[in-house]
Amino acid sequence: MTHAPETRRRRTFAIISHPDAGKTTLTEKLLLFSGAIQIAGSVKARKASRHATSDWMEIEKQRGISVASSVMQMQYRDHVVNLLDTPGHKDFSEDTYRVLTAVDSALMVIDAANGVESQTRRLIEVCRQRNTPILTFVNKMDREVRDPLDILDEVERELGMPCVPMTWPVGQGKRFGGIINLRTQTMTVFESGSERLPHDFETIPLVETERLRERFGQEFDDALESMELATGASPTFDHQAFLEARQTPVFFGSGVNNFGVMEVLDALVDLAPAPRPRLSTLVVNRQTVEKTIQPEDPGFSGVVFKVQANMDANHRDRIAFVRVASGQYKPGMKLKVQRTAKELRPTSVVTFLSQRREAVDEAYAGDIIGFTTHGGVQLGDTITDGASLQYTGLPFFAPELFMTVLLNNPLRTKQLQQGLEQLGEEGAIQVFKPEAGGAMLLGAIGQLQFEVVQHRLKTEYDCDVRLEGCQYTGARWITADSPAELRDFCNAYPQRMALDAAGTLAYLCTSPYDVRLAQERFPKIHFHPLREHAGLSLGNAG
Repeated sequence: MTHAPETRRRRTFAIISHPDAGKTTLTEKLLLFSGAIQIAGSVKARKASRHATSDWMEIEKQRGISVASSVMQMQYRDHVVNLLDTPGHKDFSEDTYRVLTAVDSALMVIDAANGVESQTRRLIEVCRQRNTPILTFVNKMDREVRDPLDILDEVERELGMPCVPMTWPVGQGKRFGGIINLRTQTMTVFESGSERLPHDFETIPLVETERLRERFGQEFDDALESMELATGASPTFDHQAFLEARQTPVFFGSGVNNFGVMEVLDALVDLAPAPRPRLSTLVVNRQTVEKTIQPEDPGFSGVVFKVQANMDANHRDRIAFVRVASGQYKPGMKLKVQRTAKELRPTSVVTFLSQRREAVDEAYAGDIIGFTTHGGVQLGDTITDGASLQYTGLPFFAPELFMTVLLNNPLRTKQLQQGLEQLGEEGAIQVFKPEAGGAMLLGAIGQLQFEVVQHRLKTEYDCDVRLEGCQYTGARWITADSPAELRDFCNAYPQRMALDAAGTLAYLCTSPYDVRLAQERFPKIHFHPLREHAGLSLGNAG
């Protein structure tokens, strides 16, 4: 049986943006418009307590920022749309990078008053490295914002690719009249309020120029003029160029007012790619061979891009989020974790609909499913129904900040070990166990990660810990061409060796010069700033 028709119906994308660009609101409106939720408005007005349907963790509700990336599935126009929300805060960028490995396209949300901000630049870079097609939504047009031509210019510079406007704003702020849809040659009239659905907005054909001019005056003429300038300076939309990440279609609107959102949802279905082939590696006669896996291939395979402990406080469970890469998942299938060659026996397999979880009847390439387990699955694991293959490309960055973990109550040592092991496997933080013994070390990309882990250790594992600074400022995963060389290196630096949550050997540095000096002394040792590279090497001691 071919899975191609089902695979072609899938659209899997991530929403990326700077914090406060309106991403969580937009996520909710996309769910609302697809009929996945009946009522919007779980976004609270008070910023401190603001949390949308996609922010379920206690700490997120307190901080009002998305810490955990959430997954939501919805049906729209006979398509299955898998939407992944990502944490906007830079301290959680690692989680976001990993989410971006699980999608086929990205929707970039830009605050029309602020343009492209620093965090968005980092995410753009990841999309560019992976040639991920990007759609752009310029949000908050009902506020006093920058000129749309300026915004396009900036997006082009930052993205390094041309923008192709698909909709164009008429006015802004209090004078925001609506958007012109270049695809349908109509103008949709703006009305504020978060209750409206797409069919509630009035649409007027552009040919009725006089009627529009009478109603919107100078704003309409100015919009036509700037729209002509924008389309004159832009290439025409080329679907292939978009799929190859060489141009981005741009939409304008106001997520909080449900306005301009429908056009984005339609574009995701019409323009965004279905699941694509993925590169995997096989080890044949101790040689690593690359093989391309097609989404419609019959064998089931998927990759774990996220592990979340304690999503359900009552059950102490953990969910491994798996992006299906090929074949079909059916309940009761025999599955194997390739890293350990052990059978995976999940207690349940679920799909996600906002905060609801539902048992999976079937899933195809492009879908995101959650395996509920009690351990044994890590970030980056490949799961198949038999074939021995390994997907690569899940990034673990060398941490830049380190803290030592000290337990206030020594009787909770066992709980602390369990908590750190689970949070380390989840990728919430990087955990290093020094080979020479002593306190465990936490490594992070951003300071906020430490605060979240400290909070979660207390609330989820009942461990009250204090975090203290330490001398380490960096780490590199290490491999060698032979076990003897690796042994010599470890003997030379016994205090610097540590194992991470996956059992991969790392060298801890106290200054940028450490690696250079160690490298000069041991030229046959390989230092990796990304763990995925260390994991692929045959000389790994992990």
